[in-house]
Amino acid sequence: MKFGARVLKTGLAVSIAMYAALLFDFTAAVFAGIAAVFSIQPSIYRSYQKVLQQIEANLLGAVIAIVMVSMLGNDPVIIGFTIILVMAICIGFGMKQEIVMLAVVTVIAIMETTDMPFVEFAVTRVSSVFIGIFSALLVNLVFLPPKYETRLFKQIEQTSNEILQWIRLSSRHLSDQPALKEEIEKLIEDITKLDHTYLLFSEERTYSRKRRYTKARKQVLFRQLIHTAKKSLEVLRTLQRYDQTLGHLSHDLKTRIVKQIDEVVHIHEKLIMMCMGKIREDDEQVVHPDEGEDITALLEDIIAFTQNKSDAWQFLPLAGKLMDYENQLEHLKKLLGSYQQYHKQESIKTESNEL
Repeated sequence: MKFGARVLKTGLAVSIAMYAALLFDFTAAVFAGIAAVFSIQPSIYRSYQKVLQQIEANLLGAVIAIVMVSMLGNDPVIIGFTIILVMAICIGFGMKQEIVMLAVVTVIAIMETTDMPFVEFAVTRVSSVFIGIFSALLVNLVFLPPKYETRLFKQIEQTSNEILQWIRLSSRHLSDQPALKEEIEKLIEDITKLDHTYLLFSEERTYSRKRRYTKARKQVLFRQLIHTAKKSLEVLRTLQRYDQTLGHLSHDLKTRIVKQIDEVVHIHEKLIMMCMGKIREDDEQVVHPDEGEDITALLEDIIAFTQNKSDAWQFLPLAGKLMDYENQLEHLKKLLGSYQQYHKQESIKTESNEL
């Protein structure tokens, strides 16, 4: 877990919840703080989505706790049994872990031993938990709203650039294999994080019809950027897998393979730079790049060079991955060109745009 806006918002929500509980003269402000911790969400949309379930879980835990204390008392064994019962019911309703834990907090808060009248005590504790829930909602709405568009593009740019650098090294047989294997594992994790950030970005709500249309186009563009990054990673993994086999080709064929790979990598880099506004939109070399050597012709020459035909077919996976990668880049060019044509005033929010 990295130190960021969510860490700051959690601390702020706890402080607000505890101050509010003390303002209402509640004796257990700490439960308001605990509820705030469980209620902080990574996006405004998820805050809205979860607040109803949090209220339901809180009321469920409160009702069951009150009934159990009234019937059986608050012996530690009874408290443990009540927690098991509440968790089983919440899980049965399909509630998420943090919501189940919030119901457990409510049970513990109510079933604690007290000298106060039990009804007054229960209402105070339930109210403290509610204060924590709404404090977290308030902080999510008002303070440090997440900028998932900027974060998503930054992750796409960093991950894609790392993949492309390793592709260049691997195509020239310069990469250290143990280091490359470790880097590929890290890049797979980075791609998974990309998918998660894209999900958070897609969940953000827009209320203007025009912005909703623009947001939909951005989602398509970002999805293709991520998909293209995945295809580039497949090329890298294929190069790593067939590193030794590629080393046995003639110097001319290896040079042509490197040139072919450099062309698609160069196009990918220019498309990312175009998204950042660093390349003119009317640059014909990006939208309509010069036609390079056909991969099929290159594969035929490799087969002709290889005396053992079964060895030649080992290059088919690399050729297939490169052709697929090129097709996805072509699709990305069309989507980016379409977006820039119809949304000239709505640039993609990258760090370079915001500085």
